[in-house]
Amino acid sequence: MSIASAIVLFMVIWFMTFLIVIPIRIQTQGDLNEIVPGTHAGSPEHHHLRKKAWITTGVSFVLWVIIGGTIISGVISVRDIDLFERMGPGGSMWYSESKDAPVSAPAE
Repeated sequence: MSIASAIVLFMVIWFMTFLIVIPIRIQTQGDLNEIVPGTHAGSPEHHHLRKKAWITTGVSFVLWVIIGGTIISGVISVRDIDLFERMGPGGSMWYSESKDAPVSAPAE
């Protein structure tokens, strides 16, 4: 996995985790009975975004190490999730490079 792939993987995990963490323990204006005129009662009063961002970073790092380690170790590969065998029957991604590809005669 290249550095760019590792960064993209971390960012995807981070944002997915952040979207899960945001609504946890949020206090809305309606919960506190302090509704500001012109706003919805479900608007957050105390959202604790900095704390949630740090929690998200920690959880994301642990998930990133597990997922990245699995990818690098080769325990799960793209071939394992190729349900319709669109990558060809050989050990290579390209059918022409695989052991099962027929050998064609050279052009005369």
